[in-house]
Amino acid sequence: MDEKFEMLLAMMKEMKAGQEEMKAGQEEMKAGQEEMKAGQEEMKAGLEKKMEAGQERMDQVQEEMKDLIRAGKEKMRTHVESQVKGIKDHVDGCVGRMEEEIQDVKGKIEEVQGEVHMKIEEVKSEVQEKMSDLERRLSDLETRPNNVPANPELMYSRPTVKPLTFDGLTSWTVFKTQFNVVSSTNGWTDFVKASQLVASLRGSAAEVL
Repeated sequence: MDEKFEMLLAMMKEMKAGQEEMKAGQEEMKAGQEEMKAGQEEMKAGLEKKMEAGQERMDQVQEEMKDLIRAGKEKMRTHVESQVKGIKDHVDGCVGRMEEEIQDVKGKIEEVQGEVHMKIEEVKSEVQEKMSDLERRLSDLETRPNNVPANPELMYSRPTVKPLTFDGLTSWTVFKTQFNVVSSTNGWTDFVKASQLVASLRGSAAEVL
């Protein structure tokens, strides 16, 4: 009986020792968990600091990129404005030269128009004079008696040189020189010259008649 009691007592002591050991293990595990939790908190705090530092660096890089982009845009804008100004100056210069050339051409046209007008007026005056002389001669022929011999000026042979024509566009001086040569070659009288001159007029020169 005592032997069984001792065995039971020994078993109870052993169980109590196991419980104490288990409790000590639990305490140790709890301490390990606390230590692990503290390590996690420390790691979390470190990561948060690193993330904050990384975010700040990222923000700084973004600002630097924005500054670079703004600087690039400003440089490009300045370059484009310079190019546009250069093109505008070149175009303005070309337009100015064209306007000067146009004014010069207009002046020459007006000068030529003035010369043409003077030539036309000169031809008109000479034709009027020749026509007046021709009308006077024709009037003399109409009033001449029938028994009076015919005016020898009306009796001329066919020209041996083809008569000229004048339209008011060619040089009057050249035409006049050629006309005098033809009249001299054909032996025309003044009356015949007047007739041939009237017959030679064309275009605007004939409109003055």
